[in-house]
Amino acid sequence: MSDTTTATRVEQIREFNRFYTRRIGVLHEGLLHTKFTLTESRLLWELAHHDGKTATDLSRELDLDPGYMSRLLRGLKERGLLKTTRAAADARHQHLSLTAAGRRAFAPLNTRSQADVTALLATLTEPQQQQLLQAMAQIEKLLGDGGERKAPYLLRAHRPGDIGWVVSRHGALYADEFAWDGSFEAMVARIAADFVDRFDAKREACWIAERDSANVGSVFLVQARHEKTHKPIAGVAQLRMLLIEPSARGLGLGVRLVDECERFARQAGYKKIVLWTNSLLLAARGIYTKAGYRLVASEPHHSFGHDLIGESWELPLDRATSR
Repeated sequence: MSDTTTATRVEQIREFNRFYTRRIGVLHEGLLHTKFTLTESRLLWELAHHDGKTATDLSRELDLDPGYMSRLLRGLKERGLLKTTRAAADARHQHLSLTAAGRRAFAPLNTRSQADVTALLATLTEPQQQQLLQAMAQIEKLLGDGGERKAPYLLRAHRPGDIGWVVSRHGALYADEFAWDGSFEAMVARIAADFVDRFDAKREACWIAERDSANVGSVFLVQARHEKTHKPIAGVAQLRMLLIEPSARGLGLGVRLVDECERFARQAGYKKIVLWTNSLLLAARGIYTKAGYRLVASEPHHSFGHDLIGESWELPLDRATSR
């Protein structure tokens, strides 16, 4: 590569950096119109989500000089936002956590950040949003040091061939893991066919997760319909066909897919998301619980060659997003 080519690429990256820092507002004296700098805001976020870290942990994870980190933490503590507790195993180390005042200070910062990103996404169509997220993930994958993103994956909209993969993998995985018979795959095939036949991009979506160019997960959000008449239920979306390949489990992918459904549903104007699952699907139930869904009904049934307990869950969307 010539020196001219390298210089051109360096300038292109610097130009992008200038554009992005201006676009997300980090050049302002106070981030998001608050009294906190970008670094202070990141520290508050870390402590709000990972209680009990030490100064050493934070210095290593944020790649900040220990002396600089010490001054930042001392400033937060002097403002009454941070408290320390000596570690029981080693008194030389102190665990850090936010005080009640610290959590109150972080709350509007988090809310404004969420609102700003929501507004940014609102200017883009769903395919453009997917394209943006994929580009960001690719940048993170290429420039990451291996520790920040140990198992990268991309989310994208479905394309030809994906629906067949969803049906096939549901059939194979549920047969292997739960010994469900072919009637389950047939049911998934009918649901998938209905999705293709009725697809409305403004009201419905499918996310396919890719890892190393292979499909590893899926979820669908569709217009909920009456079971017998198949007529749309006003204001209600339905989450369907959440699937995570065994090779991609433990990466937080299930949580991400369910979060994408909620984000899309809010943007589309739905008032509630419903879903149906079975009690033995413990991992999925854990994801739904974490996302704020509540179990509203359950009943025994014999399906797919087994006696099962079906469950209906729902998530009201007439509340502010807290995650």
